[in-house]
Amino acid sequence: MLEEIESKIEKARRILESLNYHLDISAQDLVDYMSTDTYTEDKVKLREVLENEYFLIHELVEINEWKKRGFKIHRRIIVDSPRTLVYTIHYIALEKEIEYALQRGDYAWAKERIRSQLEDPYMPEEFKPQAKLILEKFIKILESKEKS
Repeated sequence: MLEEIESKIEKARRILESLNYHLDISAQDLVDYMSTDTYTEDKVKLREVLENEYFLIHELVEINEWKKRGFKIHRRIIVDSPRTLVYTIHYIALEKEIEYALQRGDYAWAKERIRSQLEDPYMPEEFKPQAKLILEKFIKILESKEKS
């Protein structure tokens, strides 16, 4: 299984390099991260992530961002960290995920991900202005793509 995961990570690494993002994580990091506790209690399965390149890119960027900040991936990393930090990391990953969808011309995916973020009941109030700026940037890009 780790060999399959490494192969998927390598493909995602090349995609992220094309988006000017350097990834430095292992297959074990992904396995560990997929078993973390979350605010929403939703558990996306490792298999689902491996089968969806957008989700894979998102999760890999999140892991990378935690590691860049000196965190070790563990079961409670999300619920034990300040929610604004969790959302900062989530939005960095979301940006790369949407950038990749736009690069591929998958505007439907980008729109759906933006819509789902606009309805996020767990977002801390103090993060909402930053989230709004990020989402508006992508909404404008989508609008310009639809006009052309």
